[in-house]
Amino acid sequence: MQLLNLSSTIRFMSARKLSMAFSALLILASVASFMIKGLNFGLDFTGGTAVEVGFSQPADLPKIRKVLADNGFADAAVTLFGSSQEVLVRIAPREGEKAETIGNQLIDALKLADSSVEMRRIEFVGPSVGEDLKEDGGLAMLTALLCILVYVAFRFEWRFAVGAVAALFHDVILTMGLFSLLELEFDLTILAAVLAVIGYSLNDTIVVSDRIRENFRKVRIDDTLEIINISLTQTMNRTLVTSITTILVLIALFVWGGQTIHGFATALLFGVFIGTYSSVYVASSVAVAMGVSKEDLIPVEVEKEGADLDAMP
Repeated sequence: MQLLNLSSTIRFMSARKLSMAFSALLILASVASFMIKGLNFGLDFTGGTAVEVGFSQPADLPKIRKVLADNGFADAAVTLFGSSQEVLVRIAPREGEKAETIGNQLIDALKLADSSVEMRRIEFVGPSVGEDLKEDGGLAMLTALLCILVYVAFRFEWRFAVGAVAALFHDVILTMGLFSLLELEFDLTILAAVLAVIGYSLNDTIVVSDRIRENFRKVRIDDTLEIINISLTQTMNRTLVTSITTILVLIALFVWGGQTIHGFATALLFGVFIGTYSSVYVASSVAVAMGVSKEDLIPVEVEKEGADLDAMP
């Protein structure tokens, strides 16, 4: 076995109480934001009309928003779609008006300001479809967390399973809390980003848990906190390299990816930060709080049948 340099071990667990208090504060703030502001659901969930239009030159979004506001579409959400000449306009559902009628009125208003405007497509999402998507999305997250709980309990130990799922709940609540606090639009793309955050955070937690289990069996130290500190220190290089390379890609998407995936990149950027933090502190701290010990992960020796008879003279 490789000798361990205990003097270079980072004492992560010495800050576990402070980190748990900090996480609890963030979760409370997120829940408060949900209750006060709620989530700014996009048309995928609320229903409404989406109109894609093309311009002969780069679109002036502030001017388009002003034109639409002057013609009765002050609630329209205007974003670039794919290129600087493609614009996506989304409007919440209006009672008694058909999507095609709303789309034609919107096109007519834009053509008054710029005759080169071309309509590319009109889509309508009904409120009932939006509710179904909202329910299915919630069930998808709960199912993923339940399956993860079962897998980690079977793969490692039930205390690690509870810690891993607690870390994932922590990441999901804080990521959605960010969108609630900043009133960013939450649509199916963001839901996909939240599920990706779950996968990223779980991967990091599994690596840490595997190293803790290995050290529980190999390191001749009875101090649980010390073994966890050793394990976290050993996996820190891997964690930092993975996080930094992922963040570099996400920054590129955030800056140059365009408005279409801006929210997706935002959710993943925040999720990578918070997922790395929760893998180090939340998952391990919860397992420690539930009393995980060296004895829980050491395989039980099974006596072979007839061993006593063989030992007799």
